[in-house]
Amino acid sequence: MNLPNKLTLLRIVLIPVFMGVLYTGWAHAGTIALLIFIAASFTDWLDGHIARKQGLVTDFGKFADPLADKMLVAAAMLWFVETGVMPAWIVLLVICREFAVSGLRMVAGAKGVVIAAGQSGKVKTAATMICLCVLFLPVNGTVVTLCNLVILLTTLWSGIEYFVRNRALLANA
Repeated sequence: MNLPNKLTLLRIVLIPVFMGVLYTGWAHAGTIALLIFIAASFTDWLDGHIARKQGLVTDFGKFADPLADKMLVAAAMLWFVETGVMPAWIVLLVICREFAVSGLRMVAGAKGVVIAAGQSGKVKTAATMICLCVLFLPVNGTVVTLCNLVILLTTLWSGIEYFVRNRALLANA
């Protein structure tokens, strides 16, 4: 197994560790969980960087990397729903966007077309990761609202862009 795939697996393994720390009730559990989240998020950037630079793109990586990202983000968002920091309807929209874009990619794949990550998807991912990190900090309600709004708007923007840019694929689906 190559290094990028090992980093993806590490990210997947860190998800239950991240959640477990949050449920310990330790005095600094939020800070420890934030550090785990940052480390896991960094493996996403690092495995992609190494895979592209060294030409180590694999079928496992194509499947597991985006799945690991979605699992990590969902874990953090569900924690924030449970703690009252994020409304469930925002998480639902994020999850629906992920399912919809994944479905679009499946339709495209069946037609022999690969849909690469668009710029708005990259912005959405970066903004979401940053906002989730901020939400682990002791911030006021205005910052919480702003982070939730940034996550919501970048999610909607990138989802709409994927479908508008690839509408021809769906015309004959």
